[in-house]
Amino acid sequence: MSEQVAVGERASVLRVPASLGSLGAISVLVLDLAGQGGLGEAARYRLRLAVDELATNAVIHGYRGRPGEIAVTGEVTADLVVIRLVDRAPRFDPRSRWRRPEPGLPAHARPIGGLGIHLALTSVDEFSYAYLDGRNVCTLAVRR
Repeated sequence: MSEQVAVGERASVLRVPASLGSLGAISVLVLDLAGQGGLGEAARYRLRLAVDELATNAVIHGYRGRPGEIAVTGEVTADLVVIRLVDRAPRFDPRSRWRRPEPGLPAHARPIGGLGIHLALTSVDEFSYAYLDGRNVCTLAVRR
């Protein structure tokens, strides 16, 4: 499966194999859109962190080494930079594994899993999930 990129002045589309090797291309797209949207360094970092975490989860926990694809679309609106991740891995709403870390609990006593999702969902200004036509659709947005 080859990488396909279409970049317009305000919207972009990327389709990549569901592999850890594709995360770099996804990051490039996210940072390009963040730049188009005029996001500051902190907002660019937050958006990239969130998208990277959710894409990594789709590859590792969703597809589990099976072949697949992740489609990443993005757009810059008057108020937001929006990124949408779409995959055909088994249905998974990241909010279902979201739990806030317990600050007083030592690291060795904390349950494994969920911290990355917490970081992803608290890094963006808006998040939504839908399961449409057999696809997970995660939409993340950061205010401009």
